[in-house]
Amino acid sequence: MPPPTAAGPATPDLFDRLVAGARPDWSAYVDHAFVRGMGDGTLPQECFRHYLVQDYLFLIHFARAYALAIYKGRDLREMRASLNGLKAILDMEMDLHIGLCAGWGLPAAELEQAAESKATMAYTRYVLETGLRGDLLDLHVALSPCIIGYGEIGRRLAALPGALDEANPYRVWIAEYAGEAYQEVARAARENLDRLAADGMTEARFPRLLTIFRQASRLEADFWEMGMTLAE
Repeated sequence: MPPPTAAGPATPDLFDRLVAGARPDWSAYVDHAFVRGMGDGTLPQECFRHYLVQDYLFLIHFARAYALAIYKGRDLREMRASLNGLKAILDMEMDLHIGLCAGWGLPAAELEQAAESKATMAYTRYVLETGLRGDLLDLHVALSPCIIGYGEIGRRLAALPGALDEANPYRVWIAEYAGEAYQEVARAARENLDRLAADGMTEARFPRLLTIFRQASRLEADFWEMGMTLAE
């Protein structure tokens, strides 16, 4: 978010505007029972294992979405920004995720053989289809609830008493997304969203972007629900 000026408070960035316009959908996502259960350690462990497997498949498709964003880039700056997102998934988040899964008794071979759940297919295909039919701003708005939202969730959970204690089985997940490395990824995604908006958004376009953001947020909540219910 831009810093305050002498004239008054900071102007909300595009992500803040999207969250404000999608408040019920956003709250249902970031404050889902699955998220609360990770924070206080009460989430059933079989639910978390199911989520971990599907999140591995999810990340593969999100890497493909960032590869699409490289292709959609109009210049080297935009291409490099998308490349950084792709590298963050392939070189950081995927390795961390595989390590986390191993700690939960889920070897890489099992992850690779798993079938996608309906919630995984719905969300990932929505993001890819949004990127294929739209431009780079459309695609990054569809990606933002995940990339930026996980950073917000991790930061919120880490601030809860006991969330990072040894007794909480989800402390590693929380620490990963609350950590500075991932927080920097989320900050860069916000800044990139604003750069794209400055070059390609009019006020007439905002409602269409809000529709994309709301749908992606609902699909994120559905992804948590898939974990809670062990849905296939």
